[in-house]
Amino acid sequence: MSIQRIEKTQPPSPRMSRCVISGNTVYVAGLTAQDSKQDIKGQTKQILDRIDSYLAQAGTDKSKLLHANLWIKDMAMFADMNSVWNDWVDPENPPVRACVRADMARPDILVEIMVTAAK
Repeated sequence: MSIQRIEKTQPPSPRMSRCVISGNTVYVAGLTAQDSKQDIKGQTKQILDRIDSYLAQAGTDKSKLLHANLWIKDMAMFADMNSVWNDWVDPENPPVRACVRADMARPDILVEIMVTAAK
């Protein structure tokens, strides 16, 4: 079975792939907003747009999501983050999901999202 890697990062960033395709499964790394000056809604939207892009590059889309992990800096922001998620996710095909509060790598990061999808 072949493995395809999309967007490999280089040091000083962590050495990783942003997206990996193995067989009929697509793994998207934990993503954060590129413009971390935005509020939780803006950061969440940026991340979900990037997820859409990686899924498209892998030949799939959000209707085939299997699993999602969401990490949020402060649960007081949960409702705002979740409203953006609910507007984005395919209502007929929602993935299993976990959302937990976490310390982030930088203070300006408010949310990180990682997904797995089928092709």
